[in-house]
Amino acid sequence: MKNNLKITIIQSELHWENASANRSMFSQKIQQIEGETDLIVLPEMFSTGFSMNAKKLAEENNGETLNWMISEAKKHNTAITGSVIISDKNHFYNRLFFVFPDGSFQKYDKKHTFTLAKENDVYTEGNDRLILDYKGWKICPLICYDLRFPVWARNTEDYDFLIYVANWPKTRTLAWDILLRARAIENMAYCVGVNRVGFDGNDHEYVGHSAVYDVLGQQISASSFGEFSQTVTLEKEHIKSNREHLQFLNDRDSFTLT
Repeated sequence: MKNNLKITIIQSELHWENASANRSMFSQKIQQIEGETDLIVLPEMFSTGFSMNAKKLAEENNGETLNWMISEAKKHNTAITGSVIISDKNHFYNRLFFVFPDGSFQKYDKKHTFTLAKENDVYTEGNDRLILDYKGWKICPLICYDLRFPVWARNTEDYDFLIYVANWPKTRTLAWDILLRARAIENMAYCVGVNRVGFDGNDHEYVGHSAVYDVLGQQISASSFGEFSQTVTLEKEHIKSNREHLQFLNDRDSFTLT
């Protein structure tokens, strides 16, 4: 078990519907990370941008982008996560992969497809939440629109931190900032949100606001509107001491998702 975990968030523009260009770009950005890191977090649909053109862009589950993630994870001895457009058994998914340093991986399919953009008409929603263990840390990775639904993120497993990978537009940045902080506070867990910047092929603008919040809702990452990467250290003792002192999770409601 690691008492501290170093995570690197990469906030970047994306090449619209150009997976090879995005993989090449992120390879360069990963190569430029200074020092060691345990986990690299990339945005939602980092290889294409938030596109509904799944018939053209979808990869098989063992496609080039997943294999690129595996190669980068092994090369840099770190975990990597982000979501990709996937075709699986005649369905399209907005699928997050969490790739471990040894090349093994786990997956999560976005539960809440974004109806405003008609994502629900193209992509099949997932049904299962993923809680994974990495170096003694329990992690709950989620995707963009999931952020608006606190029940789906409710910390019933005593996980240590949430991850949200996103293409969250400028027009609703206030909601992004507030809800990331709220998810950290209500779940007494670190909350990591990684968004993109720039314009997509539909002329939607993104201004980033990628951030890391501690269990009290304090932002522990730098603020930036442009492209940047930053490595932040998460501390197990911070979680333990605050949960033991405040004990808010002991009073959480019991419920069953159906």
